[in-house]
Amino acid sequence: MSAEGRLAGVKKRIEEACRRGGRDPAEVTLVAVSKFHDAAAVAELAACGQTVFGESYIQEALPKMEAGPAGLTWHFIGHLQRNKGKLAIGRFALIHTLDNLELARLLQKKTGEQGLAPQAVCLQVNVAGEAQKSGVSPEGLPALAEAVAAMPALSLSGLMVLPPVFDDPDGARPAFARLRELRDGLAARLGLALPVLSMGMSGDLEAAILEGATHVRVGTDLFGPRQR
Repeated sequence: MSAEGRLAGVKKRIEEACRRGGRDPAEVTLVAVSKFHDAAAVAELAACGQTVFGESYIQEALPKMEAGPAGLTWHFIGHLQRNKGKLAIGRFALIHTLDNLELARLLQKKTGEQGLAPQAVCLQVNVAGEAQKSGVSPEGLPALAEAVAAMPALSLSGLMVLPPVFDDPDGARPAFARLRELRDGLAARLGLALPVLSMGMSGDLEAAILEGATHVRVGTDLFGPRQR
């Protein structure tokens, strides 16, 4: 299938899920996950109208961003190591995966030093307590959120989750619902809107949208199998 056909198929799934959930498709941002796909693949999808792309590794992302078409919006969606954090500053419209205070302090410091606009971030939450996944625990989330919200060089935008993997996509719905509940509680506690719920990928984007996702991160269904 062509890139145009794959993009149309994913957009149709988003539209149908929004219809089922009584939502406006304009509320859902499709983040095309281009990790392990080259700049030519990005350009091909961009030529079909896709404008938002997500990368997981700084060392792969930066050359690709420089080589790719102008006018694209880039998000960072992978685990951000502290020693790479300074390289992300000013490069990404949204960092989805902030999960610890040390990294938050680094981003705050480097953003301020460079005199940049506040860096938009989401807090990654490990809702299921999976040892192999990054993310702040639900119990630790309020303290981290309060600290980040108080940092003037960061803009706390919402929450992100990588749910447990299930054969049935609906198996992830409780994790998505839990993230929404955590977001709503934090918004009330902090007096902030926290509009972003980054959740849902190729296999479970419908379940995520039904639980309120505003950003779905789709790779395989847009680009085909990874190149490595």
